Amino acid sequence: MKVIEGGVTAAQGFEAAGIEAAIKYQNRKDMALVYSKAPCKAAGVFTSNVVKAAPVRWDREIVAHSPYVQAVVANSGIANAATGKQGYECCKQTAEQTAKLLGIAADAVLVASTGVIGSQLPIDRILAGVEKLVETKSDTTEAGTLAAEAIMTTDTISKQAAVQIEIGGRTVTIGGMCKGSGMIHPNMCTMLGFVTTDIAISKELLQEALSEDVVDTFNMISVDGDTSTNDTLVVLSNGMAGNPEVTTKNSDYDKFKEALHYINVTLAKMMAGDGEGATALFETKVVHAESKQAARTLARSVIGSSLCKAAIYGHDANFGRFLCALGYSGVNFDPDKVELYFENKDKSILIYKGGVAADYSEEEASQILASPEVRVLVDMHMGDAEATAWGCDLSYDYVKINADYRS
Repeated sequence: MKVIEGGVTAAQGFEAAGIEAAIKYQNRKDMALVYSKAPCKAAGVFTSNVVKAAPVRWDREIVAHSPYVQAVVANSGIANAATGKQGYECCKQTAEQTAKLLGIAADAVLVASTGVIGSQLPIDRILAGVEKLVETKSDTTEAGTLAAEAIMTTDTISKQAAVQIEIGGRTVTIGGMCKGSGMIHPNMCTMLGFVTTDIAISKELLQEALSEDVVDTFNMISVDGDTSTNDTLVVLSNGMAGNPEVTTKNSDYDKFKEALHYINVTLAKMMAGDGEGATALFETKVVHAESKQAARTLARSVIGSSLCKAAIYGHDANFGRFLCALGYSGVNFDPDKVELYFENKDKSILIYKGGVAADYSEEEASQILASPEVRVLVDMHMGDAEATAWGCDLSYDYVKINADYRS
């Protein structure tokens, strides 16, 4: 697997655009287009929130029942959630306008929105924005970056990744972009994610690969414990790499899954590290757990704890908070067998073992917690399973950002 520059335009046949449409804000990009020159197999995973935004309801139908997908139109600023029939009609009109201008079917167009819940989209600006997107779309790396920037809300950086692999003697490329900074919690989070690939693969295996991988990537991050109404992760595959179509779970399928996992985990970690007001990426890795599910539950409990997140922000080596989060996770274990380590990219120190604090330097522990990327390693000494979850610290700025969100 080779990591390359780019995002949604990295794979053959994909174009993108990002423009200013004045959906909610002035002088910032707020509409994006992803377009494939060839029809795509589509797979998707959507929010687990019972309150689902209009675009989520539209996209679920398209992914499940449409013969192919060829375009995605996304906007930031307004979420088109809690908008009733008018909101769904806006999705329909957006898809029809996009289809007309691109010469494709309306049921080959996905739509996505992110932003403030409860406001109606200005359909005139949306439709005008679609025209501009179609006029300016390109297959360049820059065009992919513009699209990634256009879906940002409180994000401080755009989020992209791309890789190449060899399948059937052909070079296959996978690229992706996402947005997400707040309302991030496992079981899908506040995110829009779009992955494009030129691999030839069956729709069934594409969906299976995505559904399985989400469990250990996007479902293992948390910023603030809130799950959004708009979460959408879509993978589009246009087959333009020319490889023999992957229709069985063979070595080619395993290669694709590995590459997809790299894209998903890279984007997920970027989202966690860019949490609203965050100063550090906070990772928890649980090893030697009794089962995979136990490991996931334990890791997510730690990165989801407000007290643990605050300790990271304050560089406070208060191991009791991390032990406590493990203890209320719902997983049964013997605390006397657990070992806790604080780690950064350069150093690892033992903090807790045998039911008591280890002999460590408070100053050294605090220095590790002051790193831009911090890991809490938890050794359960119960089995062979492991899992990793990602979050961020909890700063004063998180409250400021969300107190002023609609201003």
